[in-house]
Amino acid sequence: MEKYQEVEKSIIKKFRRTIWNGFVTGINRYKLISEGDRIAVCISGGKDSMLMAKCMQEIQRHGKYPFHLEFLVMDPGYNAANRQMILDNAKTLSIPITVFKSRIFDVVATMDGSPCYICARMRRGHLYSYARELGCNKIALGHHFDDVIETILMSMLYGAEVKTMMPKLHSTNFEGMELIRPMYMVKEEDILAWQRYNGLNFIQCACRFTEACSHEENTGASKRLETKLLIQKLRTINPYIDKNIFQSVHNVNLETVIGYRSKGVRRNFLDDYDDVNKKSIDKITDQAYTDNS
Repeated sequence: MEKYQEVEKSIIKKFRRTIWNGFVTGINRYKLISEGDRIAVCISGGKDSMLMAKCMQEIQRHGKYPFHLEFLVMDPGYNAANRQMILDNAKTLSIPITVFKSRIFDVVATMDGSPCYICARMRRGHLYSYARELGCNKIALGHHFDDVIETILMSMLYGAEVKTMMPKLHSTNFEGMELIRPMYMVKEEDILAWQRYNGLNFIQCACRFTEACSHEENTGASKRLETKLLIQKLRTINPYIDKNIFQSVHNVNLETVIGYRSKGVRRNFLDDYDDVNKKSIDKITDQAYTDNS
């Protein structure tokens, strides 16, 4: 059996409950794939996007309806070792990648501001643009469950707002294009277990400015790492804490929210507070009249 076949078998068999079921559930729950879609699966070279690519291949083979996949690797200026590792892993895993180059790392190096934020925005724009050239209507990114719950907490603790990483989004700059996150309900610990089980090695941090970093071993003080460590600590108190964080943004009670924004308009509970209170009193009065009749 070829290596890629062993990897595919592990997804469907050994990791069926922890990876495959979560992957399929996310796609079905959030309606991420439709018949006739042309999806650009965006591969950075890390464990998350490589596993996503294999899962997308599997659901294309065994799914309910036909759709097309393109496997894109954008080279923003990787060093030779990282680029070669991506090429070798794609060959080992039988992923037919298309590599296209950009000068994002060079451009970001000359700009002020947060390099990570600027780089992420530029990379996404390049991916949308190239995917559209290939006739795709969607791009798929490899963000997973832990990315989602970390984003929720980070927005509250550091951004003073309740906001999450959405499972899919319409592009505001590329009309007709959509971003989807098929790994939305797959946990990082299960991705790591899959990687170890199959003896696979992926690039950890390809950024030119932090090439020596490791996603699993980084001890820096980044806000995301702080949040990740906080969630790990909270899990020791309540093993369901991550699920509760995830479900909280699926179960927002607007009647107990002070304020929110919708389509650029700010709302406050005081906007209709007196009207709602009057309706409640009228309802109680009507019920009392009915009971006494």
